[in-house]
Amino acid sequence: MSSTMHQPAAGNLDLRPGRPPILWVNPGPDPVGWAAHFRNDVRQIVARHGVVMIRGLGVRDHPQTAAVFARLSANGLLPEREAFAPRTPLGNGLYSSTQWPATQQMCLHNELSYLPDPPAFMFFACLIPPAAGGATPVGDASAVLQALPPALVARLEHEGWLLVRNYNDEIGASWAEAFGTSDRGAVEHYCRSQGIEFSWNGDSLSTRQRRRAVVRHPVDGRPCWFNQVAFLNEWTLDPDIREYLVESYGPDGLPFTTRFGNGEPIGEDVVNLINNAYAAHTVSEPWQAGDVMVVDNIRTAHGREPYQGDREVVVGMADAIRLG
Repeated sequence: MSSTMHQPAAGNLDLRPGRPPILWVNPGPDPVGWAAHFRNDVRQIVARHGVVMIRGLGVRDHPQTAAVFARLSANGLLPEREAFAPRTPLGNGLYSSTQWPATQQMCLHNELSYLPDPPAFMFFACLIPPAAGGATPVGDASAVLQALPPALVARLEHEGWLLVRNYNDEIGASWAEAFGTSDRGAVEHYCRSQGIEFSWNGDSLSTRQRRRAVVRHPVDGRPCWFNQVAFLNEWTLDPDIREYLVESYGPDGLPFTTRFGNGEPIGEDVVNLINNAYAAHTVSEPWQAGDVMVVDNIRTAHGREPYQGDREVVVGMADAIRLG
């Protein structure tokens, strides 16, 4: 990226390396009006760079943030579906960030890449920045794809990847939380409509869904590493947490893990290769209060750094897209 300052109509665009593009703005007292007026400018920046952090927008609360997100989207905000960990609904399509231990890194991934129609855009806003850490790092999914061994990419392109989930009330989202209903019949209908295999053991639900690991961006056609093969694999977990889960549930009863599309386990060596590729193409910027970040969810993966102190980063998802 260039180190110069560019000046689109919306504000000053800072493209210094090692951080996501930062658009410095001065919206005055009306962030919602600014978002409505400059929506196309913001989306053009994201189309070029895959992500932009808007600094100076100054969002202050949940209703205002949800309204800004809605103005920046094409078709409004989407409900959460098949969450692997709980989020708190905050109203008007706004959610808390994933409830994940503050001391644990969340590795890069594309949001809801195990859906046939994932969100094309992710929105993040910081209402309370943490005392330390807690950034939302991002990485170019096309660059990650190019960094991976061709044989691994070819296998996953051919077979896809398999997400295996065993829902319980102790770890992660329960099946009622994930599917937004306690009606077993409704869950079964949803699973059939989405190509998800399912089985019940009493009130416990297990699911398996095979998805593609590489997709072409729907706008520019570039191939992108689009999945959660590493993020939802057991070998990405903290070793103590993994040991506890294996001892508690057995290797076949883990709350979630990933496999090759033919059902074979994905080992620690493969997971490390993927996470190292992400790390080599990651940039981040510490949050400031009022920041908003817009992410092309197909082209750009995101994660979360460990943090200290209070942190409130809220999330919205928009513009579901069917990846053919």
